[in-house]
Amino acid sequence: MSEVRQRQKPSKSSPSKAGSSSKTTKKSSSSNARGISILDIIRVLATLVIASCGLSYYMTSSESLLWGYRPWFTRLPVLMRFLQGPLTLTPAELSLYNGTDPTLPLYLSINGTIFDVSANPLVYGPGGHYNFFCGRDATRAFVTGCFQDDLTSDMTGVEEMFMPIDEPEEVEALSSGERKKRHEQDLRYARSRIERAVAHWQNFFASHKKYFAVGKVVGLDTQEGGEKRELCKAARQQRPTRKQVLEARAKEAGKK
Repeated sequence: MSEVRQRQKPSKSSPSKAGSSSKTTKKSSSSNARGISILDIIRVLATLVIASCGLSYYMTSSESLLWGYRPWFTRLPVLMRFLQGPLTLTPAELSLYNGTDPTLPLYLSINGTIFDVSANPLVYGPGGHYNFFCGRDATRAFVTGCFQDDLTSDMTGVEEMFMPIDEPEEVEALSSGERKKRHEQDLRYARSRIERAVAHWQNFFASHKKYFAVGKVVGLDTQEGGEKRELCKAARQQRPTRKQVLEARAKEAGKK
């Protein structure tokens, strides 16, 4: 009996299965081609920012999240003053901001510029070491260092503090023209030192991380009587000798 051999036809996969497998392959290949997504980058950056802020908070003793940098607009009093505009106070109005009224901020003035120092009440508030600076323009005291006698904006006569002391014999040897010329040079030098000292203290408060400028004082020029004030004892003792002035000038010229 002859055996009937049946040929089997090759199996064909259904079109739907073939299509789905090809789609899956394309998806996997496309996902591999894309690599890192934008979301992954955002996550990495966010992690770095949080880690940096945390480390800054720890290293700065809980004072700053940005390594000491604090934009002015993040400080509420500074932002409020910016929105309200600069103040213009007379000396009498400024005197109210000396700490006697707890509802008012602490203001002091240097060369007509008013600074808010309320952030440091232990120093400038009632009972503080420098409370006497508040409520007034005490530019003269900042330059001379005489905190009892020179709490005023009147700078007349302060030039003497920086005028060099000459030996009597040396002065007698000069002619009247030479004396006049030397005096004019010394006066210019003294005034430049005063300007430098005033600018130093203005920059100190302007660049301080806790203090900020709020406005100007008006009427300081007419407040004083115009008479020349006597230089305080401590300031007179700081007067330099001619040799010290020449050395200082030579040092300044070398820097230029």
